[in-house]
Amino acid sequence: MSRLILKRLGLGVFTLWLVSVLVFAGTQVLPGDVASAILGQNATPEALDVLRRDLGLNDPLVLRYVTWLKGFATGDLGNSLASGQPVSELIGSRLMNTLMLAAYAAVISVPLAVVLGILVAVFRGSIFDRVMNVLALACVALPEYFLGLLLVLWFSVQLGWLPALADTYPGMGLGEWIKATTLPALTLVLVTMAQMMRMTRTALLGVMDQSYVETAWLKGLRAPRVVLRHALPNAAAPIVNVVAFNIAYLITGVVLVEAVFNYNGLGRFMVDAVAKRDLPLVQASALAFAAAFVLLNMIADIAAIALNPRLRHPR
Repeated sequence: MSRLILKRLGLGVFTLWLVSVLVFAGTQVLPGDVASAILGQNATPEALDVLRRDLGLNDPLVLRYVTWLKGFATGDLGNSLASGQPVSELIGSRLMNTLMLAAYAAVISVPLAVVLGILVAVFRGSIFDRVMNVLALACVALPEYFLGLLLVLWFSVQLGWLPALADTYPGMGLGEWIKATTLPALTLVLVTMAQMMRMTRTALLGVMDQSYVETAWLKGLRAPRVVLRHALPNAAAPIVNVVAFNIAYLITGVVLVEAVFNYNGLGRFMVDAVAKRDLPLVQASALAFAAAFVLLNMIADIAAIALNPRLRHPR
C-alpha cells in the first residue's frame, strides 16, 4: 500500500509539472501584447521595445519558463505587469475568498448529497427516486451561469430575499457575508450535489446487490444497519473519489459563478487579468487552481487506497 501511495504522490507531482508547462505555453499564445496593453495604442515602437526588454518579453521562451517555474517553486510569483505589485499579495486575499465560498458550498452539498444518495438507493424505483434523479439530471445539464441567473430572478428580483450581487469587503460580519454569498454558494451546491448524489446512489446499488448484503436482509436486520454497517463502508471508495472531485470543482470551477455574481474571488480576478494581458497574474491564478485540483484528487486516490480492505490487509 505504501508503494501505491508513493506512486500516486509522484504522479501528482508530474501532473502538476505538466500543467505548469501547459499554463505557461497557453499564456504565451494569448492574442495581444502586454507592452501594448500597458502603454496604449499610441505608444511608439521604441517605447514598446524598451518595455518589452525591461519585462523580459524578448528572452527565449524556455528561459522565461525556467525562470518562472523556479520563482514559483520558491514562492516568488513575480510582479504584476499592470500594477507592479507582487502577485502573491494580489491573489492572496482573493484565493481566500474563493476557498471560503467553496467551503460554504461544500458544508451544505456534501452531507446533503450523501444522505439523499443513500435514501434514493434504499427507495430505488419509487416516486422519490425518480423525482430526485430528474432534478439531479436537470441541475447537471444546466450551465452554472444559467442556474445562477434563475436564482437571481427568483430570490432577488421576485422575492427580494437575497442580494443579486455578492459584494463582500474586509471586516464584514459573518451574517452579512453569509447573506451576500448565499446565491453563488447555492448555485455551486445544486451543480455538485447532483453529481455526488447520483454517484452515491450508483455505488450503493452496486454493493446492495451483493450476496452478503442480501444475507443481512434475510437475517431480518433493520435497513439503517444494513445500509450503514454493511453496504456503505464497501461503497466508500467511489463516493470519496466523487466527493473530492466535486470539492476540487468548487475551487476550480467558480470562474463563471464569480463572474455572474461579481464575487471578488480568484476566478473573476483571473478573468480580469486575461483581459489586461497580465501574464504573471494569469499564470499564478491558473497554477493555483491546478494545484488545488491535483492535490484534492491525489488525496482522494490515497483515501480510496486506504479504504480498500484488500490493500490494507494483503494476504
